Amino acid sequence: MPFDYLDALNPEQRRAAEYGISAGQPSGGPLLVIAGAGSGKTNTLAHRLAHLLAEGADPHRVLLMSFSRRAAADLARRAGHVSAQVLGERAGLLAAGLPWAGTFHSIGARLLRDYAERIGLEPDFSIHDREDSADLLNLVRHELGFSKTEQRFPTKATCLDIYSRVVNGGGALEEVLRATFPWCAAWEAELKALFAGYVEAKQAQRVLDYDDLLLYWARMVEAPWLAEEIGGRFDHVLVDEYQDTNRLQATILMSMKPTGRGLTVVGDDAQSIYSFRAATVRNILDFPLAFEPRAEVITLDRNYRSTRPILDAANAVIGLAKERFAKNLWTDRQADQRPELVTLRDEAEQARYIATKVLENREKGATLKQQAVLFRTATHSAAVEVELTRRRIPFVKFGGLKFLDSAHVKDMLALLRFAQNPRDAVAGFRLMLLVPGAGPSTARRVLASMADQPNPIQALQRMPVPPRLGEEWRKLIEVLTALQSKAGWPAEFDLARCWYEPILARIHEDAPTRLADLAQLQQIAAGYPSRERFLTELTLDPPDATSDLSGVPLRDEDYLTLSTIHSAKGQEWRAVFLLNAVEGCMPSDLGTGSEAEIEEERRLLYVAMTRAKESLHLLLPQRFFTHSQRAMGDRHVYASRSRFIPREILDHFDYVSWHGPSEARERPAGIGPRLDLAAQMRGMWR
Repeated sequence: MPFDYLDALNPEQRRAAEYGISAGQPSGGPLLVIAGAGSGKTNTLAHRLAHLLAEGADPHRVLLMSFSRRAAADLARRAGHVSAQVLGERAGLLAAGLPWAGTFHSIGARLLRDYAERIGLEPDFSIHDREDSADLLNLVRHELGFSKTEQRFPTKATCLDIYSRVVNGGGALEEVLRATFPWCAAWEAELKALFAGYVEAKQAQRVLDYDDLLLYWARMVEAPWLAEEIGGRFDHVLVDEYQDTNRLQATILMSMKPTGRGLTVVGDDAQSIYSFRAATVRNILDFPLAFEPRAEVITLDRNYRSTRPILDAANAVIGLAKERFAKNLWTDRQADQRPELVTLRDEAEQARYIATKVLENREKGATLKQQAVLFRTATHSAAVEVELTRRRIPFVKFGGLKFLDSAHVKDMLALLRFAQNPRDAVAGFRLMLLVPGAGPSTARRVLASMADQPNPIQALQRMPVPPRLGEEWRKLIEVLTALQSKAGWPAEFDLARCWYEPILARIHEDAPTRLADLAQLQQIAAGYPSRERFLTELTLDPPDATSDLSGVPLRDEDYLTLSTIHSAKGQEWRAVFLLNAVEGCMPSDLGTGSEAEIEEERRLLYVAMTRAKESLHLLLPQRFFTHSQRAMGDRHVYASRSRFIPREILDHFDYVSWHGPSEARERPAGIGPRLDLAAQMRGMWR
């Protein structure tokens, strides 16, 4: 009996691999593969590619697009491995060398060069990365006088974000400002002029930016004759992670393949979580109706990753979504352990719980690498990072800087360190550069004058104020003097924060988010008896120790993964701990402005839950610290369970209440008999 390389697939995977392929030519209409979490999507797509080659498809007429070069190369490699089993080494070489495999942007760049002279571009155009684009935009910003406005004009990074959102989302500038950048809405006319000048500057310099690679491609295929010519170059177009495409990318595909013949898109609407990059879930939801007749839809719903209790809980969460492709993930992996909803007193106890359980799991045979801590926002992991560092548990964080590496946190620590030790030149240098008008030469000169003095702060007080610094320099001396007087800990933190917050608002446009980080840092500081202890235990000296404990480890080292949910997509671990599964964090209080935003927050929770293979812990701190722009300032919030886990689905979870060892030591050794106060209250009226 001849070897059938498709026998390794389950029935739905095989249907997806074989659909519409006959002698290497597309014989069916468009195909949408809804690939649930852990359903073997990559393996299925690789087999579809292999089947194309095995049936005689010309690899030069196959277009494969994914969202990273690595993913596209991996798909081509795996397809070559599968097809080589049937056609020998030649098939493997063909698949490995798919010339049109890459990201949307890389394919767009190649096509634009091919057609440059026909669309008014110079063939030798250069491509700016994001940093180069921001610098060019900033140059235009200066030339138009927007860097010297009476009220602060948006920075170059914010301007580039706005421009990118307009280009990729296809919306009007006014709509984008109102929905996503409301604090910049007053500058609409100026931003429009800035972007016009930016486009003219790019054209004059013969450059394209990252967004232009899609924009020019989309505009190019608006011409029917060019769309037909470009689309005709490819018999098969395969797109991975289609739920994360934006409107421009969908427009490109529909223009190149208006009938859908030979077009395959793969994705999962339940994992569409990148709207902040202008991706829209509508692309995948509306795909079947975009063609006549309708696209074929094949659902991969067998999960090979998670146990049945985890899938049941995840299905229950996503089953409450307003709009989705109907599917319920199932698995043969039976288990007794249901996902746990763990109630904890506060975020500090949450951090202790994670450190304790992670070490317990390691003793039971699960390495640190097989475990992960996930969170909605990078700042949520602050207390966990501190606790892991204190207990010398190595970790790597994905999705944003580590909390202690954030610029504003380092600024605050520099102030406290310099007050503690005025001979700390590194801290002093960073601190002085925060004063408006102070440059490196001023900072070096002042620090050199202080270095040999018996009391450096007194020496600083006696020095003449450097030219052009004035009042802001005096405020720095005042806060250092106050901190030297040791007003008491953690009250000293308040003094430092009062000085720094106006500076934070001046140098960072996302100040509200960063202020929340300072509130978190203050809460952590309150847990230490003194400033010295706080700085000693928080700062890892020498610098090598930082990389040893929380940087990128060596390949043979074991380490715990800390990750935002966005960065965790596509990954899996034996044990997953999800921080702050409570209102205000999941969903984020910044993500509840519209029904679409709420639905994306629900999908985020679903993605987090489906990363777990055997053990899932959703943590519910009953009290957490938040920062508010209102007059009340920082406050503790008493949290409620996330709205995405309503009462009607609680039977899919186990409720657990945890009290850490430190709390147990504080309780009296002898606990008396239980009091039924409820019965006493009822008895009062009988």
